This record gives sequence, structure tokens and C-alpha cells, in this order.
Amino acid sequence: MATYTLPELPYDYSALAPVISPEIIELHHDKHHAAYVKGANDTLEQLAEARDKDQWGAINGLEKNLAFHLSGHILHSIYWHNMTGDGGGEPLEKDGVGELADAIAESFGSFEKFKAQLTKASATTQGSGWGVLAYEPVTGRLIVEQIYDHQGNVGQGSVPILVFDAWEHAFYLQYKNQKVDFIEAMWRVVNWQDVAKRYASARERANNLLLAP
Repeated sequence: MATYTLPELPYDYSALAPVISPEIIELHHDKHHAAYVKGANDTLEQLAEARDKDQWGAINGLEKNLAFHLSGHILHSIYWHNMTGDGGGEPLEKDGVGELADAIAESFGSFEKFKAQLTKASATTQGSGWGVLAYEPVTGRLIVEQIYDHQGNVGQGSVPILVFDAWEHAFYLQYKNQKVDFIEAMWRVVNWQDVAKRYASARERANNLLLAP
């Protein structure tokens, strides 16, 4: 059976300083992300055992655990590549990301309006969660979502292309309880090249969502 593996970071622990400290990157990747990978794999083993024994008393909890850990793994895998020490600013045509810039303007009115919405969505997510820019394939527009935990409150079929981790483990050692300060700082390390590639890929796969025969 295929299992999930922890991806390597695309940079060293200090690459995003001073926005995110090396200590946070190391703990976040090596401990927290690794725990979601292990949780997903452990749950797959438990589901296989349930199938073999035809025992389904724990099915609701197992399916919830799989969604939680698998979504945590996926979102963190995107998160690491969404950031770069040479990032920040906004997507511009002169940087080769004009299609993304146009899509943001069309979907939100302007980059500044989009930035304000994603910042507020990320900073006000109740409890633990994420702020996400996602491609919605039914209309072909970009939307902002608040994701509770790792998997709740999302539009079915939407594809995350830019994710802001708003769990306390992402910022508390450095920003204490000032989540909004962390989210504001995140804009300085956004890797628009990566976001643009994810946007293009999501558009190419949009027809895979079959709404009617």
C-alpha cells in the first residue's frame, strides 16, 4: 500500500528570516508536519485492519482522522513552496505572472482588495486553521476560504494555490498571540512564481470536475 512521506524543505531553516525564524521552520516542518504524515499513514493502516476484520465500529472517527491528517499534510506541502526569501510584493506581468495578477483583479476587484480579504480571513479564522486563495473550477474564478483545522469549511473541488497557516504553531514562538502581525508579515515572503504555477495547473485540470453527465 502506498504511504505518505514528509517532503524536504525547498530551502534551509533560515531562508525565511526575519519573517519566520529558523526555530519555527524546523519545529513546524520536522515535528508538526511530520506528525500529520504519520497520522495519515497510521489511519490508513487502521482502515485496512477494519476492512480485513469487517469491523466498522470506529469508521466515523477513522474517516475524520484521515481527512484531518491528510489535509494537514497537503496544505503544509503547499505552504513550504508558497514561500521564498526572495518573495513578497504583488504579482506583476513584468515578472511573468500576469495571468495570475489579472485573475486576482477580476475576481476581487484589485490586488489590494484581495490582500485585505485574505489577511482578514487568515487572521480571524476561529481556533486553528488556514486562510486560502483557491481556484474554484465551476466558475473559473479565484475565491478566498477559511479552513477550520485542515479540512473543514471548503468548497468541494476548489484547489488551494496560496495558503497562510494560522495555527499557533506557525507563529507563536516569534509573534506570541499577535496572529495578525504574523499574517501581515507573510506577504513579504509569498512566492508568486509558485502561486502562478499552481493557478495555471488548476485551470488545466478544471474539466476533471464532472458536475453532470
